[in-house]
Amino acid sequence: MSLLFNDVFLKACRREAVPYTPVWYMRQAGRYQAEYRAIRERYSFFEISHHPEICAEVTRLPVEKLGVDAAILFADIMTPLKARGIKVEIVEGVGPVLSHPIRSGADFAQWKQLDPAHDLPFVLDTVELLHQQLNVPLIGFAGAPFTLASYLIEGGPSKNYHQTKAFMYAHSEEWTALMEDLAEMTLNYLKAQIRAGAQAVQIFDSWVGALSEEDYQVYIAPTMLKIFTELKKTKAVTLYFAAGAGHLLKEWNKLPVDVLSFDWRTSVNDLNRLEITKAVQGNLDPALLLAPQDELETRAKALLDHIGGRPGYIFNLGHGVFPEVKEETLLALTNFVHGYSKEK
Repeated sequence: MSLLFNDVFLKACRREAVPYTPVWYMRQAGRYQAEYRAIRERYSFFEISHHPEICAEVTRLPVEKLGVDAAILFADIMTPLKARGIKVEIVEGVGPVLSHPIRSGADFAQWKQLDPAHDLPFVLDTVELLHQQLNVPLIGFAGAPFTLASYLIEGGPSKNYHQTKAFMYAHSEEWTALMEDLAEMTLNYLKAQIRAGAQAVQIFDSWVGALSEEDYQVYIAPTMLKIFTELKKTKAVTLYFAAGAGHLLKEWNKLPVDVLSFDWRTSVNDLNRLEITKAVQGNLDPALLLAPQDELETRAKALLDHIGGRPGYIFNLGHGVFPEVKEETLLALTNFVHGYSKEK
């Protein structure tokens, strides 16, 4: 680890004083980068993660090209499921697709348990390599049980999650068993990443915003409480992300997690109204990355002004970078946020 280690991101996560607002972007490694597109011509998405040196290069690219304050491991939330023998493919333009969706407890009763050191050594080798190469913190990650369950039950992405909710309501005991199974897998996977050198871990509960606050309390909160309570015993910073989940922030604030994500549908005023006490990250609409540069900076400035002197703020997008974004736009935005927040 470099002696010039930049820990501004970690300090913000812990709500400590920082010299400027740290920046990182979800999906900051991806198809908008020419170097990544060249790598994808030689390797499939999943193949990249099986080659630690290449995966580390892809993970480092945004740090080297954009000057962001954290790297996030290049992988997919389906990676640990594939390692357990579950047949899933990433279909370009669609997302994860599973050939045998869950319809009863019998469909997952015989899954083998995940042993990260045995089943995913290439992921842990990548983390160890990055721990030596990076001068910023590395964020490891995993999918949350609900979001993983939604893919497992729907068979792929969904607009309404009807099958998932129907299974949750109609098969409560089997749903609990599935949540427990996925929680154990998630914990084993994240703890292994932390032991390998990840200083922070983010749990992607991307689609849990489809649930009501009441359903979250009953069907999801106990699982997330277990996960974050166990992760609290490590020294890693923890982050929780979902899209369109502003109505769940008050529930999230009860969890022993360090950082909560909020998207453009939730304002800074909402954070104050809900008395959110955690560090937060967000919430620029990714669509603004296609706006004229002066408009983008005006919106970023307004967000920074609005967040004011709130301790524990990380500048990020409300969701991920998409392929049409220009690298120079992200570089200019990063420089603007760093420079303007230093002045303030």
